Amino acid sequence: MTEIRVLNDEAQFRAHTSVFRRAMHWGPPTDEQWEVVRPSYEPGRALAAFDGDEMIGTTMSFGSSILVPGGAVLPHAAISRVGVRADYTRRGVLTALMREQLSTMSDPIATLRASEGRIYGRFGYGLAGRWRWVEIDAKRAAIVGEMTGRVRMVDHDTADKLLPELHDAIGLARPGNISRWPGWWVRARDRKGDAGNSVTVVHSGPNGDDGFLTYKVSEEKDFKHKMSIEDFVWATPDAWRDLWMFVARLDLVDTIEIDLSLDDPVSLLFDDPRVIVTKDLQDEIWLRLVDVPHALQARTYGVAEPVVIEVHDKLLPANDGCYRVSPDGVERVEAPADLTIPVDLLGAVYLGDTTFSQLAAVKRIDGARFDEADALFAVAQKPFCGTFF
Repeated sequence: MTEIRVLNDEAQFRAHTSVFRRAMHWGPPTDEQWEVVRPSYEPGRALAAFDGDEMIGTTMSFGSSILVPGGAVLPHAAISRVGVRADYTRRGVLTALMREQLSTMSDPIATLRASEGRIYGRFGYGLAGRWRWVEIDAKRAAIVGEMTGRVRMVDHDTADKLLPELHDAIGLARPGNISRWPGWWVRARDRKGDAGNSVTVVHSGPNGDDGFLTYKVSEEKDFKHKMSIEDFVWATPDAWRDLWMFVARLDLVDTIEIDLSLDDPVSLLFDDPRVIVTKDLQDEIWLRLVDVPHALQARTYGVAEPVVIEVHDKLLPANDGCYRVSPDGVERVEAPADLTIPVDLLGAVYLGDTTFSQLAAVKRIDGARFDEADALFAVAQKPFCGTFF
């Protein structure tokens, strides 16, 4: 019989990491790897499934916050290290883990990054945000004009201290952006790992530091060099533009690659927009509305006649019910529904990446008045997180 336990000590945390890594087909962490992973664990946030004394499955969450449409910032659980030992798959272990995690969670929203696209819908997660991977021909990437501020390189020690402070000071700007916890920064700035070759530049405007960018350059065949931009955060349009000018004008760089939001306007910077090519489009944010009333009441809505939405949630039946959504907000009602939607697809439309009309067109939801629902949930920006965990 599967038993779910909350983990609280370092020995359990390390075993948790080993079980998860094995589920991903990796070996257990070395002592050096464990020293980097260890600070990311928080007592009470790691769960494990046991068969007797054997740990057979894992999940955990990081305490964070997320920006939702309209500007509200909600507590958020960043779900990670989800895995089941290969000899225990398809026995309900993952379902037991997900049910326990969600039913005991105090955060109204959870998100994760899915290793496979078919796994998490049955646990109420919907695909709520995507990103596009682009490649830029740096040799032809000309940006007209001059910088309005200053861009400076900083060494690793300075970056390790400055970047978390600057990220917090800049804040969350786009729906889907999340705050970063201390353990995230420890892993991202690990000098014994891949980050050892990273370069950080910081932008300063009239009011001080207001943006940063981290990148690596690798040598490809035929002595070609590729820049990979790994982190890009800014507070003002001038900071964004100046940082792009800096990387586009670097010597010994042939191509630049970066993950962007679907509506990022960077191609408009270049005098030839064809220097940037979208190479791939992938899912990023898988979102779970843990507390549907709280989450719906927190965001803002567009101008349209009110719509009554009936929500079904198999794992968290307290979310079941009808919600009247109007430009003035949301209330739970006893009224006939205009449309019916499962909680995973409500998560998909919550940040604005997907519309009710699209879901209706492919027969994923039933009802009517989809145009009004689309107008209520419309957003000015496509969601994007930009923080991998």
